[in-house]
Amino acid sequence: MRKDIIIVSGLPRSGTSMLMRMLEAGGIPPFTDVKRQADSDNPRGYYEYEPVKRLDQDASWMGDAAGHALKVISSLLRYLPQEYAYAVIFINRSLEEVLASQQAMLRRRVEQGELDGEAIEPERLRREHDLLLKNFTGHLRQTHQWLQEQPNIKTLLVEHRETLHNPHQTAQAIDMFLDGSLDVKAMCTIVEQPLYRQRI
Repeated sequence: MRKDIIIVSGLPRSGTSMLMRMLEAGGIPPFTDVKRQADSDNPRGYYEYEPVKRLDQDASWMGDAAGHALKVISSLLRYLPQEYAYAVIFINRSLEEVLASQQAMLRRRVEQGELDGEAIEPERLRREHDLLLKNFTGHLRQTHQWLQEQPNIKTLLVEHRETLHNPHQTAQAIDMFLDGSLDVKAMCTIVEQPLYRQRI
């Protein structure tokens, strides 16, 4: 095994970008190409690395991420190459809040002309909400079980709402998980209550 690759994961719109910023403030460099720019949905940036989207096809670059923080959405975790050791920080957020945040992003994209208005028709949103809620529940259960079974992965679960209300507790937990060399105080300054816009 090589030096651990730190993975930040969770569902889309669950707070993964916030965790990436916390780790960066704490002293861990993010592994990102900055191709996806900050916008009104994520004003502090997405912290993404474009090749992650093709992780199921090509992971030859993964070794370059050793010692860095890399954002990988939960559905792609299964494609992490087994020859590396990973420290996964997985953020859980209320599924209703995740869906509300995703729908808010969808509406803004329609307003900006990036998507057709049919995408936010009320009946369509209601149908998709129920289906996504069911699918996300099953997906998270399977993903957490899979993480526990991987010998090359250690996992820390953090809660989105608790992080917003008590950032010091989450920062300390992350610091201990990653062997205690992070700047916990700096990590806490990253958490911004005004950006917690979808509260249920």
